[in-house]
Amino acid sequence: MTLSASPPHALAHTLVLDELFDLSLYRALRQVTETDVHGTLDELIRVETGHLAFWQKFFNLQLNELDPGRRIKLSIMMFVCRLFGSTAVHLVLEAIEVHGVRKYLAIWQEYQTQPLGDALRGILMDEFKHEDVLVTALTERKINAEKIRNIFLGLNDGLVEILGAVSGFFAAFGSATMVLIAASTTAVAGALSMAAGTFLALSSEKEVKSTEIAKSLFLGEESQISPMEESPLGSALVVGVAYITGALVPVLPVLIGAKDAMFSVLTAGLMVVVVSTILSFLSGMDIKRRIALNLVIITVAVSVSYGIGLLAKHFWGIST
Repeated sequence: MTLSASPPHALAHTLVLDELFDLSLYRALRQVTETDVHGTLDELIRVETGHLAFWQKFFNLQLNELDPGRRIKLSIMMFVCRLFGSTAVHLVLEAIEVHGVRKYLAIWQEYQTQPLGDALRGILMDEFKHEDVLVTALTERKINAEKIRNIFLGLNDGLVEILGAVSGFFAAFGSATMVLIAASTTAVAGALSMAAGTFLALSSEKEVKSTEIAKSLFLGEESQISPMEESPLGSALVVGVAYITGALVPVLPVLIGAKDAMFSVLTAGLMVVVVSTILSFLSGMDIKRRIALNLVIITVAVSVSYGIGLLAKHFWGIST
């Protein structure tokens, strides 16, 4: 059930507990971060305290403790932030804001003609004009979120594609040695192809932007296009390395002695859950939906590839 379709009492609990979660997270981060982040966190705490009080009063619902699921989520986030430091903190802050904006917009679209819609308008104004500005200003100085997302997208692509290849090769060849050779060469070719595609696409985009900017300067006009800061070569390397890293997940079980595709499927499935969770969190997507979608994708990829491998072995007489 989507959040916008939730019954009023469930929606009330969700809104209050979500604000309590954000407030608890900001307070916890305040205890483990460097002083250069404290100003932003203090302001976020002030705003979230107001939001929590507003929803508690609006719904006449005094909830002051997180439910078990949100407590676990908070513990995991804090563990990751302690483990990976400031980069993780900034990514978490940005992701929380993305989730908040998307959630409130979805609810507002559903209830915009009702009293709840009027209440949400004020919260969204805070999100757009205050919290979002604060977090964006902080994260732009510290991290390249697009690069982080590209890393995980490359991991996901390499993992799914080579898992399908491993499954098909096992069905066709049956020999772990043959599968290892075929999957490794496919992974390298895929990584080079992804990197080359990224480089060419970004290079073309950079040329187009540069031409448009030069045109505006010639005409004495203020250009509405910002110069592209992303390096095509750097991005290509990131995507290529991420792809080959993801491809190693289904290949490693074969390397250490697996005789069929089962171990590759299990390890890749586990990694898909992890990667999907991270990607969903960073992009503001529904985590369960993303995980389910990716698991369906790898199931289809494995099934189709394995079927093709069996057909190839049967009709073309492939043998080890």
